[in-house]
Amino acid sequence: MLRLTELRLPLDHTPEALEAAIYERLSLVPGTLERFSVFRRGHDARKRSAIKLVYTLDCVVKDEAAVLASYKAAHPKDSHVALTPDMAWVPPVTYGATLAAKPGFKRPIVIGAGPCGFMAALMLARMGLRPLLLERGKVVRERTVDTFALWRRSELTPESNVQFGEGGAGTFSDGKLYSQVRDPRFLGRQVLKEFVAAGAPEEILYLAHPHIGTFRLVSMVEHIRAEIEAAGGEYRFSTRVDGLEFEHGTRRLRGVRTAQGDVIEADHVVLAVGHSARDTFAMLYENGVEMQAKPFSIGVRIEHPQSVIDTAQFGPSAGNPLLGAAEYRLVHHASNGRGVYSFCMCPGGTVVAATSEEGQVVTNGMSQYSRAERNANSGMVVELRPGEDYPNDPLAGMAFQREWERKAFIAGGENYYAPAQRVGDFLAGRPSTTLGAVVPSYKPGVTPTDLATCLPPFAVEALREALPLFDRKLRGFAMEDAVMTGVETRTSSPLRVPRGQNGQSLNTPGLFPAGEGAGYAGGILSAGIDGIRIAEAVALSMAGRPVEGLGL
Repeated sequence: MLRLTELRLPLDHTPEALEAAIYERLSLVPGTLERFSVFRRGHDARKRSAIKLVYTLDCVVKDEAAVLASYKAAHPKDSHVALTPDMAWVPPVTYGATLAAKPGFKRPIVIGAGPCGFMAALMLARMGLRPLLLERGKVVRERTVDTFALWRRSELTPESNVQFGEGGAGTFSDGKLYSQVRDPRFLGRQVLKEFVAAGAPEEILYLAHPHIGTFRLVSMVEHIRAEIEAAGGEYRFSTRVDGLEFEHGTRRLRGVRTAQGDVIEADHVVLAVGHSARDTFAMLYENGVEMQAKPFSIGVRIEHPQSVIDTAQFGPSAGNPLLGAAEYRLVHHASNGRGVYSFCMCPGGTVVAATSEEGQVVTNGMSQYSRAERNANSGMVVELRPGEDYPNDPLAGMAFQREWERKAFIAGGENYYAPAQRVGDFLAGRPSTTLGAVVPSYKPGVTPTDLATCLPPFAVEALREALPLFDRKLRGFAMEDAVMTGVETRTSSPLRVPRGQNGQSLNTPGLFPAGEGAGYAGGILSAGIDGIRIAEAVALSMAGRPVEGLGL
């Protein structure tokens, strides 16, 4: 099979034009092309008046070797035609069931049922290792009820919310399934295939910027749970891990202790707790697990009418169903030395309450599969630096987050309403007393105020500089009535739990830090990829084989 990349056609091309373009690219004679499939489809909207669809295709042709050789001879410097790589995932341990049957076998534990945790558990179960998955929150349907209680009635359940529960924080998000991590082993493709098998739309396999949306994510994680259980895995919900157990006189892990006081023995424990498990991070620190402060960011959610973003990005093609709701990505290096950038952009979505602790306000963005809501929203955040903005110790970033989340809670009215401000007022340095044409989507509600009271001064300065410049790139971005809602603090984990090439903690053998909370991922897809890699490391370690070549 041959893979063709960068095949460009007009937005309004006919189905026949795609096949004709393949024949032209490969200089094929009629009847040579047997079949083809779309591996990826994106678009190039740099010229709004002539937007192109950009294809990557897998093609089956007669006499493949001769066709490829002829193409290479005619285009020796062209890399856009090559053999399709083998992207099948092959488990590194194929005798897991035999291993699990041995006397003294201890099943691996996975802490956390987010994308990293459930992908790790799924692969461990497929290898016959019967993982036990411990999740502090509830099953996804019950968790959804608790989350809606905060959004609708200002009632927070600390152990069951946007951050905690089956599916992880990504369940209440746009469901983006793309990543910038290097993926030479095509593990991202395996994650997408598992999601499709669990009910996600097949288009996520070929769209350049695929997404699922919250409602579909809910049913998808239920299907994955069923797969794990059918393969011998087990879930325990409402089970928070509050301690580690070590072999006497060593730092070798021998199990975990739950909030109920139970000790569960295990030699291999995957730590996939997400970026908001602050009490778990404190417990790890108290138990001497090596940790490091890590940069993250702080800012707000900004909302515009989706129609404004569509027109700015797509011009006369705005509204074309092949393009969908427009996205954007913006970056500015401010004169005070701070980077300002858009984060987790949600087309046709809503801003949601995402706190996991009482007396604090945190924002995030969410979209449904249709991306059909009135507003576009995105994080607009400013980079932070350990040792400069907060002490350079592992838990200081969490204290910094709490400080500004608490100020946002106070500015919002101490009832889980969020502080909000019109962009025009923010740029002018005056508090908002009312909002304008852009209706904020945050629930349970917003309080017009001055966001400068709940953001660090350097962040306010950087944002005020960046917004007018972003308006030059995206007309309407700094419109007077656009709404900013604060605060956005959970952009990534504020710390890292370093691990070695074997996937284990540098000073706690048997502990396998993984995913976003440990500092090794930044979204659903990258977390799922890391879950597969860490499952491979666990399986190889349990089988007594070298752990190498996994990209850890």
